[in-house]
Amino acid sequence: MNRVAGVCRWLLLLAAAFVLPAAAADKPAPFPVAFGGPFMLTDHTGMARTQADFHGRHMLVYFGYTYCPDICPTSLQSMISALDELGPLAERVQPVFVTVDPGRDTPEVLADYVAAFHPRLVGLTGSESEVRAAARAYRVHRRKVVTADGDAEDYLVDHGSLTYLMGPDGRFVTLFPFQTGPERMADVLRKYLSSGDT
Repeated sequence: MNRVAGVCRWLLLLAAAFVLPAAAADKPAPFPVAFGGPFMLTDHTGMARTQADFHGRHMLVYFGYTYCPDICPTSLQSMISALDELGPLAERVQPVFVTVDPGRDTPEVLADYVAAFHPRLVGLTGSESEVRAAARAYRVHRRKVVTADGDAEDYLVDHGSLTYLMGPDGRFVTLFPFQTGPERMADVLRKYLSSGDT
């Protein structure tokens, strides 16, 4: 029974992600759970970063890893395409990629990876405990999967594939399920940015 209730809550959560704010005074209903929180990580240049470094701008946050064969590149490309569609408004949004695989995704590896998508995309990594804390704050599951014929270093990471929109104050605003198209994402972003919703 608890499992069924949990599934129902998540279905309602994903449906709420597609409720667009008509105006600042007409905000969508709040999500039943909160996402996001304090983190201490290292960016792709080797600089220590916390959530406070991004205050003042909306953040688009995606958790993934550089060895991800398909889902991560697809999600990041949708995010970047959505920002391209926003034009000048995109300057008010900071795209962020947080690794779920800190063992392989060093700052140097992240630097090459994020540069392939967008010059303003910030890659974040850290120690295992730091990344675990950030993933927990955003309620991102992650699990190492070693193939039957692979060695310990040849693995995939099963992980959540949502994209989170955080407000200029660092609080959660809404989320985008996997395979949200860039046009749809840009439309939602434009409405929040234009209305000043957080």
